[in-house]
Amino acid sequence: MFSSYCHYGVPVQTVDAFLRLPSPVVSSWCSDVNPAAFLVNQATKCTRSVSVEKCGSIQAVSMLFYINSSILAVPKSSEMVNITVQSVVVQSPNGMRTSLNGSDVLRLPMILDELCINVVLGVSYHITYTDAGEIIEAAASFVLGAINKEVLSIQQSFEISFTQVNTKPVPLSGNPGYVVGLPVRAGFRPQGYPFPAEILFANTNKYGQLTILQSTSNQDCLAAQGARTPILFGYNMVSGCKLRITAAVKCQPLAQTLLDLLKGQSFPEYVASFGNSQAHDVLDWVPITHLHTSEQRIYNTFQSSCQIPVSLEIAVKWTKYGSLVNPQARIVNVTATITSTTLKQLPSGRERTIPIMSSVVFTDISSPAEPGYKAWPTINAKLPFDFFFPFV
Repeated sequence: MFSSYCHYGVPVQTVDAFLRLPSPVVSSWCSDVNPAAFLVNQATKCTRSVSVEKCGSIQAVSMLFYINSSILAVPKSSEMVNITVQSVVVQSPNGMRTSLNGSDVLRLPMILDELCINVVLGVSYHITYTDAGEIIEAAASFVLGAINKEVLSIQQSFEISFTQVNTKPVPLSGNPGYVVGLPVRAGFRPQGYPFPAEILFANTNKYGQLTILQSTSNQDCLAAQGARTPILFGYNMVSGCKLRITAAVKCQPLAQTLLDLLKGQSFPEYVASFGNSQAHDVLDWVPITHLHTSEQRIYNTFQSSCQIPVSLEIAVKWTKYGSLVNPQARIVNVTATITSTTLKQLPSGRERTIPIMSSVVFTDISSPAEPGYKAWPTINAKLPFDFFFPFV
């Protein structure tokens, strides 16, 4: 019985085989046997051997190689989806890029003035599918370049992304691993849903999903309410403000105000392990561990006192995942620690200023790469009992 829809992670089938997404396998050289997987956004880079004399006969540097086979709407079906050319950008030898206009966008490799032009340097696929798991559109964007006789190899880049029809694509912070300087993605698990359930993003704007208190010029905490700054992967940050407290301030409302100031209006429950973690892949999301500590004071405390939060420390542990050639940054643990202090009841007419602080620290916990050695062979041989007969 044929499947009536595409499953997550299965190869995207075409008329002749599957949609290719070249990638490095053992070394950095391109292998064309890597299939694109349904709903798995990917990005790869690899090296391709080329020469001007053979550029017209090398299939992998031609646009046709990537669009000449139609995609099956669902596996083993007769309904086909043609791959259309969405855009073509030509890159000059000095790196300048120009977008081509017009309907004649198919450019094949050819030799011109001792150069091989229209060589494919990059391909980006965009697949549109329905909520029933059926592929309905496929488009490809190309980056073309030129090589001379001195060039023996080129680096090609390939990407593929999937978008459900009538929805907006989810902004990523890497593919798959996090890119330094892009925001950490975070979200919630829907209330009332059994685990696993699809993660709900904390904010449609990826720069507002995981944030800390933003410092202001006057360092006034009351003026800083609502001002947040995004947590960017790999960037250690410290921010803070000062709060002036009078004797008339009530402790419990103050404690809640400070907690909202430190954590924001909606502090997320989960953080994405990878920059491209999908909402439906709950195993790719790391729960945030919450800790609470209390500062120890050596001065005497009045009978009327309470605990107020004064700092939020977010510790992000990450590791390098994948091959040594192209390691990907993966978050493995996130801890949010709230530190509280004792607020003494102030005498009438007195004031006190306390500092409020937020910080983020990223720690690489990757184990150093070590060369692997095979164990020395062991000899397990026994001679026959009468091997030395009749000498002994």
